[in-house]
Amino acid sequence: MDVFEDLFHRIKADPENIRFTNNNIDPLYYAAPTAKLLIIGQAPGEIAQNTKIIWNDRSGVRLREWMGVSDDTFYHSGKIAVLPMDFYFPGKGKSGDLPPRKGFAAKWHDPLIRAMPGIELTLLVGAYAQKYYLKAHSKMTLTEMVKNYRDYLPSYFPLVHPSPRNSIWIKRNPWFEDGVLPDLKKLINRILS
Repeated sequence: MDVFEDLFHRIKADPENIRFTNNNIDPLYYAAPTAKLLIIGQAPGEIAQNTKIIWNDRSGVRLREWMGVSDDTFYHSGKIAVLPMDFYFPGKGKSGDLPPRKGFAAKWHDPLIRAMPGIELTLLVGAYAQKYYLKAHSKMTLTEMVKNYRDYLPSYFPLVHPSPRNSIWIKRNPWFEDGVLPDLKKLINRILS
């Protein structure tokens, strides 16, 4: 059994995840030894969980547009890994999905990331990923972190979540589409070429 298969079975067997496993719900993430780009977001949405395809919703379509990659590259190249802050859909709240469970990333991200030594850049999509991975800057707002994305290179690239709910944020911050996204596409194109 390879390291990825072993970790997959350990995640499923974890007592904190047993209710999902007992309902035939597998952890939803993608990790490969050939990955060069890592995407860390919040948690799979309900559509992704039901279809067993990560980022399989309108947010995913927008994310791939921002990255300048095709569906085929995103899902089948083996160059893009996806580790949400929680590998299971957390449920619905009053104004969207519930947050990822605390402690989940601390338990499972490190062993998976160690098994992917070729990662050149990690996209931190949304506030949960940014607060966890950019602890020293956690007092900054998401807008400040995204606007100052160059400060986190070459390791991290913070992004606002591509949810349609953030369309107003995008309109209010034209520098994002005008400056940040072109730089993101250039970086990703270089890494994946």
